[in-house]
Amino acid sequence: MISFNIPPYTGKETEYMLEAVRAHKICGDGEFTRRCSAWLEQRFGAAKVLLTTSGSTALDMAAWLCDLQPGDEVILPSYTFSSTANAFVMAGAKLVFVDIRPDTMNLDETKIEAAITEKTKVIVPVHYAGVACEMDTILDIARRHHLLVVEDAAQGVMSTYKGKALGTLGDFGCFSFHETKNYSMGEGGALVINRPEYIERAEILREKGTNRSKFFRGQVDKYTWVDFGDSCLPSDLNAAYLWAQLEMADAINENRLAAWNAYDRAFQPLKGENGVELPVVPEGCVHNAHLYYLKCRDLPQRTRLIAFLKERGVQAVFHYIPLHSAPAGLKFGRFHGRDECTTKESERLVRLPLYYGLKEEDRRQVIDAVRAFFRRDGERQ
Repeated sequence: MISFNIPPYTGKETEYMLEAVRAHKICGDGEFTRRCSAWLEQRFGAAKVLLTTSGSTALDMAAWLCDLQPGDEVILPSYTFSSTANAFVMAGAKLVFVDIRPDTMNLDETKIEAAITEKTKVIVPVHYAGVACEMDTILDIARRHHLLVVEDAAQGVMSTYKGKALGTLGDFGCFSFHETKNYSMGEGGALVINRPEYIERAEILREKGTNRSKFFRGQVDKYTWVDFGDSCLPSDLNAAYLWAQLEMADAINENRLAAWNAYDRAFQPLKGENGVELPVVPEGCVHNAHLYYLKCRDLPQRTRLIAFLKERGVQAVFHYIPLHSAPAGLKFGRFHGRDECTTKESERLVRLPLYYGLKEEDRRQVIDAVRAFFRRDGERQ
């Protein structure tokens, strides 16, 4: 079976993890954590990057930093993972789901302004598949309505929008380094802070509510509990695993892009045939080949495709069930306007195997199986 995902591995992860063990520093903010944070800051031009235990934790921290009060509202897409919503629910906010664009599966920027009320405090664009949302429009709306912007860039490491790294455009950005992401530390993430005035409070939140970071920099002679916080630091063992991949970030990115482009070339003849649609990357967006998907005509066709591929040794999967229709979504939020695209488009989408080191022969097997399905399915019509 060709797996949908295999976590990235370069060969140096174990060596670096052993180095951390021998240094007797395996808890948070060790040498490898510092290396990873510095690399991310320098590569993406971020004011500050703090590694976290997960992309979810990064979102939690961003939500806390937004200083939300009970009754405040947050605008976000329904087509996203539960972590995007959970962070703001735990901060006490009401969720306002807005429809997505059918081309990119991203938050529809033209639907945001109508969803804003006097209670709205934050907009959360989610960069699906590493393809940027229309950030100029979103940032303009936020500026005019005095709203904060938290980018869920969990899938967007190494992607850009008009030359700027995803995660660095809003007030805060959130990365994920889960095993399903392009760069992994098993479980892990990072909070990108783009407004320097939030850095100190973010450090306190991350360090269990203490000013421990200032103590280790020699800025205070002892540290103490100064504010609300949590334990958001990943182990330096996890950071050591990630460092091996950041050292090879460009090679990993190029390898994934080669596979993505091979799929896209191979499936161009299918475009428009039997309802098939391919991914769209708008002008000004540079993506990171986080995933490759096809859109089938409808849910029954997608179900048949996934079963057909499984029979031929290919693991293909669908993605999110829209949050607004989930039990928790009904409890914690509401959908603004009409659900014209979110449910319909989510039911059509199927993701194909794509990971660092995907073998060419496996890629060819996937392509041949997909083509065979649509030939057969077309003959049935």
